[in-house]
Amino acid sequence: MATIRVLVVGAAGRMGREVVRAVCAEKSMELVGAVDQVCAGQDAVGLAGAQAPPVLITDSLADAIAQASPEVVVDFTVPDAVMANARTAVKAGVATVVGATGMTEENLRELARLCEERRTPALVAPNFAIGAVLMMQFATQAARHFDSAEIIELHHADKRDAPSGTALRTAQLMAGASGSKLAGVESSDGRTARGQAEGAIHIHSVRLPGLVAHQEVILGGLGQTLTIRHDSTSHQSFMPGVLLAIRKVRGLRGLVVGLEKIL
Repeated sequence: MATIRVLVVGAAGRMGREVVRAVCAEKSMELVGAVDQVCAGQDAVGLAGAQAPPVLITDSLADAIAQASPEVVVDFTVPDAVMANARTAVKAGVATVVGATGMTEENLRELARLCEERRTPALVAPNFAIGAVLMMQFATQAARHFDSAEIIELHHADKRDAPSGTALRTAQLMAGASGSKLAGVESSDGRTARGQAEGAIHIHSVRLPGLVAHQEVILGGLGQTLTIRHDSTSHQSFMPGVLLAIRKVRGLRGLVVGLEKIL
């Protein structure tokens, strides 16, 4: 079986290093390129503590694609860079897996058009932990049967966006499943310490050192509540989903949003 040639963007970051380690440990994959705005010139493999031939980090995605000829680009960068990276990869005809958060609905529409124009697939997922995807699916099912719901998402102190992409995606899926059934509960005194509202669902964001990625969905109805919670206690929890996405993305058509679409 031929190996999949993989380029990692954001290779020097926390998630990027995990992806580098996971790809290097996977027999069916080969790390051929690494991009990051810091650590340029350093060995991405050594930086991640992986076992594989060295791959030097460059600060230009376009140059890295031209030099390495990857089959799949994996992006775990920051909200400010993710859309530009996706444009560069898809325009170059390289299947793209996006784990960085921060893409707006307008960004997704643009990327979908670009994928169709270039006939190049892309997968965007707010969360690659299998348990988190199942949590979102269970919450979506439960939303049909309860009156109200709120989401509490907790992440490490360095996470730049709030609410998280996972929380927003969960709220959107729940709203779609329930139609107009879910109704938000507002404070009687009009105070605003209720988190950000996504439709009828309030989302509360916690950022603290010691956390990784956690989400709790609480649904309420007459005389009962249902709590659905997922905890990632290590960034390794995302790697099975990332590797699955790398294997599957080239067989997709256009833009696909959500890891659940390929499970």
